Formats: sequence, structure tokens, C-alpha cells
Amino acid sequence: MRDILIVGGGYAGFYTAWGLEKRLRPGEARITVVDPRPYMTYQPFLPEVLAGSVEARHAAVSLRRHLRRTRVVAGTVTEVSNADHTVTVRPVNGPDRLLRYDTLVVTAGVVTRTFPIPGLDEQAIGLKHVEEAVAVRDRLLTSFDQAATLPPGPERRKLLTATFVGGGFSGVEGFAELHSLATALLKHYPEIRGEEIAFHLIEARDRILPEVTDKPGAWVVRFLEGRGAHVHLNTQVLSAENGHVILSSGEEYDSGLIVWAAGNASNPVVHRHTDLPVDERGMLVVRPDLRVGTEEQYVPDVWAAGDDAAVPDLTAGPGARTVPNAQHAVRQGKLLARNIAAVLHGRKTRQYLHHSLGVVATLGLGRGIFQYRRLVVKGFPAWLMHRGYHVLAVPSWERKIRVFAVWATGALYGRDIVSLLSVEDPRAAFTSHSNAREETRQPADAL
Repeated sequence: MRDILIVGGGYAGFYTAWGLEKRLRPGEARITVVDPRPYMTYQPFLPEVLAGSVEARHAAVSLRRHLRRTRVVAGTVTEVSNADHTVTVRPVNGPDRLLRYDTLVVTAGVVTRTFPIPGLDEQAIGLKHVEEAVAVRDRLLTSFDQAATLPPGPERRKLLTATFVGGGFSGVEGFAELHSLATALLKHYPEIRGEEIAFHLIEARDRILPEVTDKPGAWVVRFLEGRGAHVHLNTQVLSAENGHVILSSGEEYDSGLIVWAAGNASNPVVHRHTDLPVDERGMLVVRPDLRVGTEEQYVPDVWAAGDDAAVPDLTAGPGARTVPNAQHAVRQGKLLARNIAAVLHGRKTRQYLHHSLGVVATLGLGRGIFQYRRLVVKGFPAWLMHRGYHVLAVPSWERKIRVFAVWATGALYGRDIVSLLSVEDPRAAFTSHSNAREETRQPADAL
């Protein structure tokens, strides 16, 4: 049997494996997916995980449950040697191991781009994985609990201040959803006044949401500011030490929560630890049919898609590349499965050609924005379109039903506002009880 190795279990990798299981006969090939996480994160749901509108586990699609004919290896690929047809995998436990392949699919995805800003590593939380979204939500809920017991002052004001860095889709959606949750919490905390809550969105460019045109982007800024948020354009974070945020505009304030969503960088494995061709940005050079290589010469039996692949955008003219978003990753994964099966069965491959379905973003409960070419929809209708599209797009009927059930429950009873921040230190209660017991025993022993 032919060994097909897929590096990365995100959108493109998951849909490639899922499609190959459907297109290849049992016994025709061995499919292996390597990823440090045993699930695919449906990232469009992360802002709603922040707000408690979607359960964290429902934004994650289990690889083992849905890829029933695929071997899942829990580990990180640290090197790709196509000359030897091997990849080096660092498992969660144990020494590194080599995996051989006949066909390689690279869908490793990009990583969060950071900068050497003082205090950033110690204070900030990313917004790319489910664990991060849950941590942000629990931090906000815990901050409200703590602030409610304090008198008005700097410490209380810091707890009720949140900062998001990055005005792309993930940053704006996460910012708007968390601000919506914070506003809704006020009715449960009579000790806290609305004017004490401070939310800051920091963007280095002169606009947010680059995927939409100027006027809808400006409307989103006005909408957020109209709800009491602070949007800082043409502004950078200079320091975040001890939660004290210093902006390039000269403004300074203390923030108890800092979320970093300021773009992506190429995957280090693809950029530095492979003998496959990469471009000046560290992305894999890919042909329109998703083979790695150029039109003149491709690398046999090596394919790539998703955020770490420079896939030509045939709808935008020469030199254009597809933008890194879920729409492209899902459709590229499906085409990858089709093209790999076509090559194995002696058929021709197809080129990737996809016309955008438009962009849609949630801006808090009951509010959103949608744009398709010149058509712009705002407010509640756009929010319904956002929910309708993503409940249909999330893989498997099992996940669709679970997400829809949570939404229906939320419509009746509201969002759950319980913080489980203690899960970050699950042994704290156990060890504190053990220490207390030891302290009570010592006087008796002394007698």
C-alpha cells in the first residue's frame, strides 16, 4: 500500500484525509495525520467560545472520531527531508522518530506572529486555539468576581480593562464578542458600573478588517465606539510590562487582560527545516493544482495547501496568492483529496479556482456585518447569516447539532457565566487541603 503522510490536522489537513477516505478503496493506501493536537479547531467559533455562546469542545472536531481509516500521530513535525522521503516527528512523550512516506501533504498551518515587546510574553494570550479562547473568557469572568469585592480605584480599574492587539477578523470578532459578554455581565454585578469597563482595540494600520472595503470597515469602528469601546488606529504597543500598556500614541493605562491577535507568521518547519522550495515569505511554492513546485517543474508526490502554502489565486490575476482564511483552506483540502486520488487512479488533476462567497463577521450577540462585492448587510440580519453559514460549514452533523443546541439553550436562558479558571491549576485545592491537614497535625506530634 502507498503511504500518504499529512503534516498538520487543521482545516486543509483534516479535509484532505476525510476526502481521501471517501475516494480511496480500503487497502489502497495508508493515511497518516501528524499533529500535536488530536482535533481540528474550527477557528470561526473561537470568538463565540470567548463569549460563552459556543461550548469549547464543540469548536474542536476530533480527528480520531471522524477519520476512522486514518492513523493519527500525536506529535510535532520538526523536519521534512523529501530527499529521503522522511519526516522527523517529536511525539508528546518519548524520543524523536522518523516516518517514511510515498506521498507527502504539507498543511502545517502558520503560527502567531509576535514582536519583541517588553512584557508581551509574560502578559498576553493568543487567539488561535480553543484553550486560549477558554482562558480569555475565564480571565474576564474571574476579573469581574474579583473587581466586585474591591473599592473603586486603580486595582479594580485594571481588572475591568481588556486590550486586544490586532484589527483583523479574529481580533475584531473576539474583541466585539468579549465586550458584548462584559456588557451583559453588568446585570449580574450591581457593584460594577458600565463606565468602569474599558475595552481597547489596537491596530497598527489606519483601518480594521482589511477583508472588507473602507466604508464597512469605518462603520465597524463607529459601531464599536458607539458601544463604549476604544479603537486605536495607526497605533502600536510599545510595552506591556506588568500589565501596564504603553502605546505609540503616548497613551498609557493598566490592563488586566491582553489578547494578541496581530497576524500570522510562516511555520518554522516549512520556513527553515525542509528541503522543499519556499518563497521569500517562507511559504511553500505551490502550483494551481496544489502540487509543490512551479509550472515548469514540480516536486513529485508532494502537495501543500492552507495558510503555509503560496497558492496562486487564479481569480485575481498573475502573481496573486489566495488569502489565508477558512474558505480557502477547506476548499483546498477537498481539492487535494480529489487530485491525489486522481493521480493514483491515472486521471488528470484540477486547478484550484474559487470565487469568494463574501466575508461575514460577528460583532457581539445579535450584531454582525456581511459583504459580498458591493452588497453590505449590517446588524441582526448579518449576525443571523454568520451563524447560519458557520453551523452549516462546521464538519459533521454531530458538531452541527451540538452547536445549534447550545445556541437554542442560550436563547432561552442566556449565556453561561461560570468561570473555570481553576482548571489551569487543578491540583491547587488538593494540595491546599493536604497542607492544611499537615499544619493541624504538627502540634499534636509535638506533644
